[in-house]
Amino acid sequence: MAKVDELHDRVGFTRYLVDVDLRDGSVLVRAPHWADDEKIRAIIASRQLWIFKSLAEWRELNGSRVLREYKNGEGFLYLGRAYRLLVVEEQNEPLLLSDDRFTLRKSLLKDGKAAAAKDAFRDFYVSRGKGWLTRRVQHFAPKIGVTTTVAGVRELGNRWASCSSSGKLAFHWKCMMAPPTIIGYIVVHELCHFRHRDHTDAFWNEVDKVMPAYRERKEWLRKNGAGLDV
Repeated sequence: MAKVDELHDRVGFTRYLVDVDLRDGSVLVRAPHWADDEKIRAIIASRQLWIFKSLAEWRELNGSRVLREYKNGEGFLYLGRAYRLLVVEEQNEPLLLSDDRFTLRKSLLKDGKAAAAKDAFRDFYVSRGKGWLTRRVQHFAPKIGVTTTVAGVRELGNRWASCSSSGKLAFHWKCMMAPPTIIGYIVVHELCHFRHRDHTDAFWNEVDKVMPAYRERKEWLRKNGAGLDV
């Protein structure tokens, strides 16, 4: 999740948001479409210290990032549990999860390159994700009083989830590496944005109604989100 600094222009109370994503250290300024470059540069300059502190936190959190190797015995996450990898000569599917381990077809590691193996893990999380996440959305949506569907599980860059203009949810495939309680928090977080688009007190009060333990789960994701990768 990103750290967000919210600002209001003195004239007309126009809102600006400065985001620092704690997974990749990117900085994003959201501004009205009519805001010129000079105004945006001024916003960045006014929040320079906050940005530097946030980036320092990002470096600290990413200091323990796990660099996984595609070799026998390496652990890969699924729903919060680490499963050991076994590279096999032959199997019909590129990647399987069975007998409490992942088995990866050796041909995907041709010439020592990992791109095909990474794609196989991504495809695995995508294929398992939509049904699993749909059930979680169906569980929590009535508690919040909203109606939506899961449009897909895919690459979302720096976001764990997103909501389209048509009201459909999408989730990052990396969500499927997290423990179920953390995935539940991501689902509730996104569903509450149907009620409140921003991270105001009203938004967090809505989250608290459904998930009183959200603070612990939010903190877990902040500290461990960078490690949810292949």
